[in-house]
Amino acid sequence: MILCCGEALIDMILAKTAAGEDAYIPRPGGAVFNTAIALGRLGVRTGFLSGVSTDPFGERLAAALAADGVDASRLIRSDRPTTLAMVHLKDGAATYSFHDEGSAGRMISADDAKDPPKDAKTLFFGGISLAAEPAADAYAEMLARWRAGRMVMIDPNIRPAFIRDEARYRARLSAMFALSDIVKVSDEDLAWLTGRGAVEAGTREILASGPATVIVTKGEKGATAFTETGALSVPARQVECVDTVGAGDTFNAGFLAALAERGALRRDPGEQDLMAALALGAAAAAVVCTRTGADPPRRKDLP
Repeated sequence: MILCCGEALIDMILAKTAAGEDAYIPRPGGAVFNTAIALGRLGVRTGFLSGVSTDPFGERLAAALAADGVDASRLIRSDRPTTLAMVHLKDGAATYSFHDEGSAGRMISADDAKDPPKDAKTLFFGGISLAAEPAADAYAEMLARWRAGRMVMIDPNIRPAFIRDEARYRARLSAMFALSDIVKVSDEDLAWLTGRGAVEAGTREILASGPATVIVTKGEKGATAFTETGALSVPARQVECVDTVGAGDTFNAGFLAALAERGALRRDPGEQDLMAALALGAAAAAVVCTRTGADPPRRKDLP
């Protein structure tokens, strides 16, 4: 099992009514939630750990997990409100603003969480859950407590406008990266983290902190995995893009699903395993870009 640990929320996507008025359409979302759903649709045994409300939005999130076969036994339920992400699209690219104060997802502690299932041999962390305290500190503690004997992947999916204490956030990410095996960042994330315009120099800085592999996604320019021994790249698939909501999250799922299929969920997958994982990640991300919102593909939709 792959256990995904992080936020679940409702994306409020701005659209037009038939009368031409602005309206927000609620859709289940959140970076780590999207990755869990995508893994479930790709046929990978997946669990999800998060704080989820008992309000109607929270019930919708729990129902979506069940519909795609994701184990929700590690959900931390409360009557606090569900986080809302207001999604604004411009030329298919998404920007976000969040309503998260006192939310069910944010107000959890490490003590609220059950230990991972015994067969959860891979942990995935990421998203705004690594920035929103006190949950962010809880996830960092979970990683430190549970990483022994497990492969760990992190995608920080950085939203600078959401970060309240940059120094604490950077320190937390550094500590979590040091305990991880694979870190995935976008080229924008990498520039923010390292202050370096050159991708290779930035990835070398992160590799030196502990991970064995750093993956950099570059939108229409594809994705590259960097290790101590070199770099492997795949191009992006050319599609008619509707929007990019959930594209990076779905890439993560495709990447992990390919490693799972090949029995390569370990710290140091070989070059062939990494290439296969990059390719499936890129293929899955391309499909979600042809759909409205985070609507990941199923395995039959991919090569």
